[in-house]
Amino acid sequence: MDDRFSNPWRTLKTRVVYDNPWIRVREDDVIRPDGAPGIYGVVHYKNRAIGVLPIDDEGYIWLVGQYRYTLDSYSWEIPEGGGAEGEDPLEAAKRELREETGLEARTWRTLGQAHLSNSVGDEAGIIFLATDLVQGEAEPEGTEKLELMRVKFDEALQMVLDGEITDSISVIAILRYAIERE
Repeated sequence: MDDRFSNPWRTLKTRVVYDNPWIRVREDDVIRPDGAPGIYGVVHYKNRAIGVLPIDDEGYIWLVGQYRYTLDSYSWEIPEGGGAEGEDPLEAAKRELREETGLEARTWRTLGQAHLSNSVGDEAGIIFLATDLVQGEAEPEGTEKLELMRVKFDEALQMVLDGEITDSISVIAILRYAIERE
C-alpha cells in the first residue's frame, strides 16, 4: 500500500468506558499523526444500520415519523432499524419495513452502503430499494411511536433539500435514488 494511505495513528492503550447491548464506547491513548500524545473516543455499534426506501407503483414513498430522543425533536425518515451481527441485511430490511409500515415488497435491490459518522463511530449502513409493495399491518416495537406519511418522491426529495429530512441514511437513500432516476 502507498505509504500516504497507511495509518498515521499509533494506539498506546485502549479502555472500554461504556458498554450496553447496542454500543460500546472506548477511549484510546494515542500518538497523533503530528507525533503529539492524545486521546480518541470511539463508539462501536453492535448492529448494522438498515434503511429501506419503499417506492410504490405510483411513485410515492413511505416515510416514518417519530420523536428522536437523542435529538429532542421529531424526525421524518425512511423505514430503518438495526441488523444484528450475523443477520442477513436483506432479512433485516424486510423485517424493519414490515414492522414500521406493514409493507412487504416483492422486489428488492441494494441502493448502497455508507459509514454514518466515521469521525467518532464505526456504524455502517446498508440501504435497500423496495418496490412492488403490498400493504399489511404494521407491528412497531415498544420503543416506537410512529406516524406514516405517503408522499410523491419529488416531495420527499424537496424535504431533503429544505432540511426537513435530516436523518443521514434517509438523505443518502433519497439522493441516490434521485440521481439514478436522471
